[in-house]
Amino acid sequence: MLWMGIFSRKVELQAVPADVSKAAIGIGGVHNYLSYTVGTPELQALTNPTIGRSRDLLAAMIGSLSLKHYSKQWNGTDYNEVYLPLEPWMENPDPKNTRTFFMANIFSDLFFYGRAFAYVTTRYSTGLPASLTWLPAANIQTPNMTGPQFFGPADDIEFNGLEVDAANVVQFVSPIMGVIYSGARAINIALHLDQAADRYAELETPPGYLQIVSGEEHSAEDLSDLSAAWQAGRRKRAIGALERHVKFVEYDNDPGQVVAQLRSDQALDLARLCNIPAYMVSAPTKGASMTYQNAQQARQDLYLFGAKPFIDCIEQTLSMAMLPKGRYVEFNVEDYLGENEMGAPAPDSEDIAS
Repeated sequence: MLWMGIFSRKVELQAVPADVSKAAIGIGGVHNYLSYTVGTPELQALTNPTIGRSRDLLAAMIGSLSLKHYSKQWNGTDYNEVYLPLEPWMENPDPKNTRTFFMANIFSDLFFYGRAFAYVTTRYSTGLPASLTWLPAANIQTPNMTGPQFFGPADDIEFNGLEVDAANVVQFVSPIMGVIYSGARAINIALHLDQAADRYAELETPPGYLQIVSGEEHSAEDLSDLSAAWQAGRRKRAIGALERHVKFVEYDNDPGQVVAQLRSDQALDLARLCNIPAYMVSAPTKGASMTYQNAQQARQDLYLFGAKPFIDCIEQTLSMAMLPKGRYVEFNVEDYLGENEMGAPAPDSEDIAS
């Protein structure tokens, strides 16, 4: 019985990190960071505080998550998850950067562009990837798939204009279209409103106009010179002076306040675009506020409404590209959701049940 017990045990084969061979590089610009760029639409979107805050919340969450490694075993009625030791790349996919940096940037490209790319820098002797490096999506061109909707991994890939072997690139394809495409109109409106707010912020006086109340009529050129002189004078000193024939009239409705209200409304629209609960980006919603009660659910809201599609995409892509069939990797979301407001882990559901 002892003999049978010993030799009937399931043996999990692990890749040996010592047997790592260099992947075929042959790709210009990898780790030449002077050639890396951030796309103009992404930079413009990030200048908006609502989009920037949404991206940062999701990137901080996904970047902070650790990974778990498991296989599935059929018990006759269901699958059991058997957890395995972590591979080195699960602790740090890119030896030159932190896991937080790698995962946050993979997410960010998925968020903005709808896809992300990582280049295989080393492989195990089995041929499976052993380490990766992030390639900015703004530097990637795929001639046979131009977007904005991406239907799968691209066969033809160029990085900084040079052809790359697609077999050495791990491609993450988001189930959600990138916000620079799906939200182009909403982002454009927000940028125009921000520019209007910027103009009103430069005003030295409340918005208004100069009115000739008596005397002879002035030409358009005279009126233009008068308003320019008034504006220039107010830039230099707080007290203005007008003759008795001219009166300053302040607008009944301050255009700056109108723009402020429009920006507030647009913040709510952008929160919808980013799939972020509005209260997390301080976008105004009737009857909603960040209270003590709903703050406890903020982590779960961020995960369910914003992060989960991207987390699932990254997990499934890494499982397919980096592991042999029958083994999987997943983010340790339970630890994130289980932390209370003091940072201590909450009791497991099994402990509560018992």
